[in-house]
Amino acid sequence: MSKNISNLSGRIGLRDNLFKQISENKLSESPKDINEIAKEHNIGVSTIHGAESFYEFLRPSHREKKAFVCNGSACMCAGTQEPLKKRLKEKLGDDKVGEMFCLGYCYENHAFHYDGQNYAGNDINKIDEIISGNDLEQEKFYSESFASTSFLMDDKLSDIDKFENQLKKFINTDKQEIIKSLLDSNLTGRGGAGFPTGMKWDFCSKAKGDKKYVICNADEGDSGAYSDRYLLEDQALKVIFGMVVCGYVIGSDEGVLYIRGEYPKSIESLNASINLLKKQGLLGDNILGTDFSFDLGICIGQGAYICGEETALIASIEGRRAEVDVRPPFPVTEGLYKKPTVVNNVETLAAAAGILLNGAEKFSVIGNKKSAGTKLVCFDSFFNNPGVYEIEMGTPMKKVLYDIGGGFKEDIKALQIGGPLGGVIPIAEAEKLNLDFQEFTTAGFMLGHASIVSIPKDFPMVEYIHHLFEFTAEESCGKCFPGRLGSYRGKEMFDQLKSKKTKIPLKVLNDLLITMKKGCLCALCGAIPTPIMNILKYFGDEMKNDMVKEN
Repeated sequence: MSKNISNLSGRIGLRDNLFKQISENKLSESPKDINEIAKEHNIGVSTIHGAESFYEFLRPSHREKKAFVCNGSACMCAGTQEPLKKRLKEKLGDDKVGEMFCLGYCYENHAFHYDGQNYAGNDINKIDEIISGNDLEQEKFYSESFASTSFLMDDKLSDIDKFENQLKKFINTDKQEIIKSLLDSNLTGRGGAGFPTGMKWDFCSKAKGDKKYVICNADEGDSGAYSDRYLLEDQALKVIFGMVVCGYVIGSDEGVLYIRGEYPKSIESLNASINLLKKQGLLGDNILGTDFSFDLGICIGQGAYICGEETALIASIEGRRAEVDVRPPFPVTEGLYKKPTVVNNVETLAAAAGILLNGAEKFSVIGNKKSAGTKLVCFDSFFNNPGVYEIEMGTPMKKVLYDIGGGFKEDIKALQIGGPLGGVIPIAEAEKLNLDFQEFTTAGFMLGHASIVSIPKDFPMVEYIHHLFEFTAEESCGKCFPGRLGSYRGKEMFDQLKSKKTKIPLKVLNDLLITMKKGCLCALCGAIPTPIMNILKYFGDEMKNDMVKEN
């Protein structure tokens, strides 16, 4: 069934894709529109209804709200959510305030969304001005490169002229030479999976197909991570450059940036850059007088965390429910509309551009073969130097945390690195590690995109586990039984503990975690056991009165 929907949706294509029509038309409010769109795509009305109902932002209950408080892990640990909700409810009404995950203001917290824009820090004290429609001058997060060669924060693509000069060079370069540069650099995907980027481009370039696509996955919304915000708002041309060169290499003439709706300023930045490039003839037909054509558009996510998973993202663009697909086949051979597709995340595309501009050797000599180059690392508000930093792979975590991050403003007992699915690492264990993907994995954790959420000494770990299960239960796509049922069962167990109805049976909890880890289709529900197991291992004494050991 999903294959038929993909092919039918592909008849219309990317320019006016089905997901965009579903998102913009608010179909549940306009039955006429939904019938017309179903007829246009030769798809049943029930299929479109099913897709629309999947997304948080498209539900009537969401649209009735006026403001949304960030419910990400960083704001939760900072303790800013409840006071913020109270202030907003006093102004707007109890039933007018909802929640969003995560708004990307982990460096200052107090984050909320109102009337299409995000606010944080001291902005809540100006709520009357915000409601009256006055624009606020917002502070920008701090950013700095600590790399000997900057691949992600340099100014080599800081304006349209530099973009044009570099593009002229690379769309007249042998395609295999570009692939070789990426392979020689040892660049692996920065979204967490760690697949070699050059290999992915090479596979797709050799795949047979009358049409190919490039997708930038900008829907990764892990709490603690605002590196995508930095790249999309401060280095948009670098991300786009990576997409255009990828299109040239694999033989694609069309790409799409799928960006989370929670990042309005990033969307504004991308739209401005794309429009400028089109105006200058650097996107579209016969770029710079060559036979290479490449167009680019934006899809705005509608509040589904699972769309950070590449097959769910592809399903979303096609207008299907954003459910994870079984692999193989992989997107490089059968992706968007069942055509060969490269899906890279924001930092991977920016890094690919940086490698082409600076040289593969400079990237590969940093770190090691499996963890090469530089990495963006985000520090939350508990650090003395909150911000996003470019750091060389292989750097000792002690240096990362205390020299670059400046240490902590208060006692911290653990760090969750890599978002909700990343490991929860006691400070003492984190200090033993280096910034290295394999080293983190070997130690039982996950580096992922290297965002850091600090867990204060007095924050109950029982509350943190409940938060992780609650998040997974809400965001699971629901396709596989272990994910759909396991996440809800875990949440129920900790709901009962919080209400003091019962203690947690440790054997049942461990069996549940193992089942999810081994049986789930994707990393959302399949990786969430990792941080929970870390907590049980390292902070079991803290929770011993909440657990029951069974024979």
